[in-house]
Amino acid sequence: MINKPLPCFFIVCILLSNHAFGQTVTDDSTMQKIAIGHVVDNYNTSIGQMSRLYKGPEYEFYDPIIKGNAFFLDVNAFKPGSVTYDGIYYANVQLMYDINKDLAVTLLYNGFSKYSLINSRVQSFDLLNHHFVYVAPDSTNTGTSVDAGFYEEIYGGKLQVLTRWSKSIQNTSTQTSLETFFTTAKKYFYLKKGNNYYSTGSLGSFLDILKDKKKELQQYIKANKIKFKENPEKAMYMIAAEYDQLSK
Repeated sequence: MINKPLPCFFIVCILLSNHAFGQTVTDDSTMQKIAIGHVVDNYNTSIGQMSRLYKGPEYEFYDPIIKGNAFFLDVNAFKPGSVTYDGIYYANVQLMYDINKDLAVTLLYNGFSKYSLINSRVQSFDLLNHHFVYVAPDSTNTGTSVDAGFYEEIYGGKLQVLTRWSKSIQNTSTQTSLETFFTTAKKYFYLKKGNNYYSTGSLGSFLDILKDKKKELQQYIKANKIKFKENPEKAMYMIAAEYDQLSK
């Protein structure tokens, strides 16, 4: 049988344990705990640096002269979230979502340096109780053309309801000054049916895309008193879920 070499971390721990026998019981215990603690910290740090999550360009905050901020729900501070990156799920990741540049921003293992994840390598991320997915347009798409990037997934089944969030930087001038500011966030809704994406935003356009079940859906909307204008996200979620049930 071939003996496999022990990982460096465990070899060091064994050496520390053996060295401890030459000390008194009290000194032995204290020194061993301190030494092993340093080894564990260094080991975790080295693993952190090699993590596949830590790949992406450096991120810099905007000039503070710009009024407002570029971030999702106007939250301009890192919050705990989760990311699926290169097919690997990472929990408890500090995140911000820059919706002006469409970037998921996080911190390096040092807890200080900011960088943005590479969009095409992010399958999804969760932040502030919202779920985002990366969409790459398919060249075979015959519906509405959608830009590559992050979309909030309102509903994900056979149908997929998506929201695209955006902000932009605008300037306004007076005779005495020039003011630069971020616009209020805008939302654009899309419905994916089959391999195609369709722009939507009204009950009429939503039902037109689902015309094969339109009559049944109208009855469902009436029976459940769904008010599209009051809460379009909730309405689209409920209608899409009902469509999937009808299509079974």
